[in-house]
Amino acid sequence: MKVFTTDKIRNVVLLGHGGSGKTSLVEAMAYLSGMTTRMGVTENGNTISDYEKEEVKQGISIKTSVIPILWDDCKVNILDTPGYHDFIGEAEEAASVADAAIIVISGKSGIEAGTRRAWEFCEKRKLPRMFFVTDMDIDKASYRQVVEELQDLYGKRIAPFHLPYRENEQFVGYVNVIQQQAKKWNDQGKIDKVDMPDYLKENLAICREALMEAVAETSEEFMDRYFSGEEFSEDEIRQALRVSVHEGSIVPVLMGSNTMARGMFTLMVDIIKYFPSPDQCKVAGINTLNNEVFDANYDFSKPKSAYIFKTIADPFIGKYSLIKVNSGVLKTDDVLFNYHRDAEEKIGRLYVMTGNKAEEVSELHAGDIGALAKLSVSQTTDTLSTRKMPVTYIRTNISKPYVYKRYKAVKKGEEDKIAQGLAKMMMEDLTLRVENDGANGQTLLYGISNRHLETAQSVLLEKYKVEIELLRPRIAFKETIRKKADTEYKYKKQTGGHGQYGHVKMTFEPSGDMDTPYIFEETVVGGAVPKNYFPAVEKGLDESVKKGPLAGYPVIGVKAVLYDGSYHAVDSSELAFKVATQQAFKQGFMAANPVLLEPVASLKVLAPDEFTGDIMGDLNKRRARVLGMNPVEGGQQEVMADIPYLELYGYDTSLYSMTRGSGTFSYEFARYEQAPEEVAKKEIEANKADEEKV
Repeated sequence: MKVFTTDKIRNVVLLGHGGSGKTSLVEAMAYLSGMTTRMGVTENGNTISDYEKEEVKQGISIKTSVIPILWDDCKVNILDTPGYHDFIGEAEEAASVADAAIIVISGKSGIEAGTRRAWEFCEKRKLPRMFFVTDMDIDKASYRQVVEELQDLYGKRIAPFHLPYRENEQFVGYVNVIQQQAKKWNDQGKIDKVDMPDYLKENLAICREALMEAVAETSEEFMDRYFSGEEFSEDEIRQALRVSVHEGSIVPVLMGSNTMARGMFTLMVDIIKYFPSPDQCKVAGINTLNNEVFDANYDFSKPKSAYIFKTIADPFIGKYSLIKVNSGVLKTDDVLFNYHRDAEEKIGRLYVMTGNKAEEVSELHAGDIGALAKLSVSQTTDTLSTRKMPVTYIRTNISKPYVYKRYKAVKKGEEDKIAQGLAKMMMEDLTLRVENDGANGQTLLYGISNRHLETAQSVLLEKYKVEIELLRPRIAFKETIRKKADTEYKYKKQTGGHGQYGHVKMTFEPSGDMDTPYIFEETVVGGAVPKNYFPAVEKGLDESVKKGPLAGYPVIGVKAVLYDGSYHAVDSSELAFKVATQQAFKQGFMAANPVLLEPVASLKVLAPDEFTGDIMGDLNKRRARVLGMNPVEGGQQEVMADIPYLELYGYDTSLYSMTRGSGTFSYEFARYEQAPEEVAKKEIEANKADEEKV
């Protein structure tokens, strides 16, 4: 592939609800540009973007793909992202390096949860954007309804550029709202200008009025001219649109049919015409030598720097670090410095990725997106620069995973292979996380949703040939006591020769410190228990609190006092006193009104206002205490509640169902509370059943 300068580059992320047509739109773009000779179909698993076997299997995008499309002497780097919230980390990575966005909407399905989420993405990152309405070849698709809903949601910023033109229920052309001209596709796939059908004139007038209002808002002069009834010229309209689309004050709406490859020509032209090249955008980092701002601004004349926004770690194609060049010009065999890792990386060859296919290039100019192979230490969100000018850019804020399950190997002995496979997957997907919960004897896999975890399980089997079982996690209950108990235990064993003898008298009571398993004190007088056995007593306590006698959970908040006992000059040993302490602990703990404590989380649920009733009803069923609600911008509500961790299991699925995919949640540990009697009873019985199995 040839080298493109900064002004000839456009970086565009495709966002939208899952199934809205992003991947098929890429196929149509690639076909029209001459990049491919035939369009792939998602259902057939032969698209450029969806190359992973799991994507083919599920029929959806799971990973972000970069597809560089050459058009009119420019390179448009299309970042095709997954639409489902389960894989939101991929979209966040792609949006971090995009200079503009196309939000794809199915004309048949209309505005969905992913549409609103895409808009919020763009608002948060101040990305210029346009909407593209697909499925216009389907009779039930309603472009007008989509435009009206968008205007209801986002106001006068919404400016329809085109109208669909139908004949005999067939999608045959479009009306250019700016030119007020009807155009029809001929047998060669080219456009013929035609007379406008009467039925379109009324819709054109409505759309034209909306467009002119949006243009008039761009300046006081235009506003005055608009109210005086003066017409704007086509050049004036387009010039105003260029500035306003770049600023985000006007959001164009275009439409077409992906399967018929109609509407993409005008889309590509408008991408080049209205979206900014990187040299019209700003980006800044920190010069770590003096902590001053480094205004990179995609300037090719400044010192080299690049941001790693994504990693591909595939056992078949190898490891690639996807980068955006923020300043300078990268060339083959450059040596770059990673400030975060304090290491130099020889970058070797430079590549441009098209899906999973790497094509070598001689250099990458500022603003371009490319790939580096086999970097030794650099990871996603790291910065590469020069040692003379070590720069760092703000790391992309990736969604935190809150859904988790415990996992175990299906086949014994594959634990190391599983760990290696998951490590590579976490390198690619920052929303996957593994946590070792030693206190409860489990290893946890965290993700965005249950579907996300099941996909990871499937990828492990398909790509790394190891199988895991996903199970309900063991909740991190704790055990403690509510009153004081006095107990003693004498451990005496005679087996010929030296025996074993240890005798302790101890009290156990609540310590008041719920952050510490136990506090140990000794008040022995007269040498009833020699001082050299005190560490053995404490060791017995230390081992006992790891698995409490009530239900096998860790113990907290206990004060243990050794006040008396006895010893044998020959038979006493550290082991004997440790065992005596462990038995005394069991007796004393069970006599001191033991209770089970359950972890409670502070939960925040964000969803459209219309779903708050269902959400609060469901939370009440889950033993949650609703603390309040806060209205949030965009007609949403934030519901705050305290909820037991036990009741969070499966919450992502319930929330998705209740809110039709528009609700999200987050939580953090708040405290421990005494578990209700029925919950405690169930856990104690489950522990007894486990012990009987053993």
